[in-house]
Amino acid sequence: MEDRELRAALERHWAASDAGDFELEHEIYQENALLEYPQSGEHIRGRRKIQESRFVQPNKKRFSVHRIIGSGNLWVTEFVLTYDGAPSYSVSIMEFANGLVERETQYFASPFEPSESRAHLVDHS
Repeated sequence: MEDRELRAALERHWAASDAGDFELEHEIYQENALLEYPQSGEHIRGRRKIQESRFVQPNKKRFSVHRIIGSGNLWVTEFVLTYDGAPSYSVSIMEFANGLVERETQYFASPFEPSESRAHLVDHS
């Protein structure tokens, strides 16, 4: 697959994630794909299990993509995932094979207050 096709697939994936379209959201994964959450130590293998893990979450989720970068078989998406109104700054690293995700790793971070010690270094544009 060409980069523009993979980018389009990622854009469809994140739009479906935001819309709660669990079928379209998971079309991007191989049948035996692996999803990893390093912060919790969870490893979920298989497209249907990945889909179910997201379906059974009781939280109302929204996705706001800030940037998608990558080429070839490695793509990174930076986004804000909002659970029940609380934002979590997130990074998804997707590794593709044969045009589908074979492995995804997601990292999450909570917002924090800026440090006064860096205030003079911050670009306010």
